[in-house]
Amino acid sequence: MDKILIAFAEALAIGLPAIATAWAQSKIGSAGAGSLAEKPELSGTIIILVAIPETMVILGFVVAVIILLGG
Repeated sequence: MDKILIAFAEALAIGLPAIATAWAQSKIGSAGAGSLAEKPELSGTIIILVAIPETMVILGFVVAVIILLGG
């Protein structure tokens, strides 16, 4: 039973941030596309803004590894 709970915790640690990242990137991407249509010089800023939510998935992966190694 413990292994099942550990696997579920790992799935939640990666899955929930991945869903949140997908939602955030969809909103940032659509707003970024509109901004780039008006001001093409903002491309560097938009790339950074789209990349920032990816850190949530990376941190979720780190938490999943910590759960795996600690359990």
